Amino acid sequence: MRHHWPTLPCFELPPHWRQRAIKHRWFALYKRRRGTLTKSGMAGNLSSTAGPITSSLSKLQSLNGLFAIYKKQGPTSADVLNTLKETLLREAGVQNTNSRKRKKQCLKMGHGGTLDSAASGVLVVGVGNGTKMLSTMLTGSKKYVAVGELGKATDTLDSTGTVIMEKEFEHITRLDMEEKLKAFTGDIMQVPPLFSALKKDGQRLSVLLKKGHQVEAKPARPVTVYSLTLQEFKPPLFTLDF
Repeated sequence: MRHHWPTLPCFELPPHWRQRAIKHRWFALYKRRRGTLTKSGMAGNLSSTAGPITSSLSKLQSLNGLFAIYKKQGPTSADVLNTLKETLLREAGVQNTNSRKRKKQCLKMGHGGTLDSAASGVLVVGVGNGTKMLSTMLTGSKKYVAVGELGKATDTLDSTGTVIMEKEFEHITRLDMEEKLKAFTGDIMQVPPLFSALKKDGQRLSVLLKKGHQVEAKPARPVTVYSLTLQEFKPPLFTLDF
């Protein structure tokens, strides 16, 4: 189900995300205040002439920098970016704001990294010349919290897929889980799942699979997992922090 944003999104982060983001100095967070955008964090060279976004298209186009949006579960990262762009252009008085058309776009905007539609979290957005900073700003480590369920396996390796296998799990203890997690900590080789944002011939592997195409797994790639802890263990559910 696609998330329906209000007419003007409120770009607000939970306190613990906001503090973490400010600490790492990689975003400029905007808030909605009576139809205006005001700065509460800074990264890059962000124009101070933003003012009310309805003032003019030229002021909107003068923005250069980064900011963060908290993406809820439901929409894809592209959905959030397109909704944001359409809203800003509409408030600036631009008609026929179809942000999905790549030709003659009057507002340059992109996002760094991709969050699955089923995931929620911080999505870093670049505006203007800030789009060139996205790859640099996202080279650091990232933090995740994931909830898993014992005894079930799906065809997509996540909660959105169809259950293809079920097994008993009552014999698994917290100590068993913590011991297994050690094998996934440090420098490891990881095979990307087929249902992912990785692409082949310009199309996502997950999209090709849904269309019935045969897709080969990508080769294993090096990954560094700095820490992997079992935050909560309440079978069949468990929570990982990494």
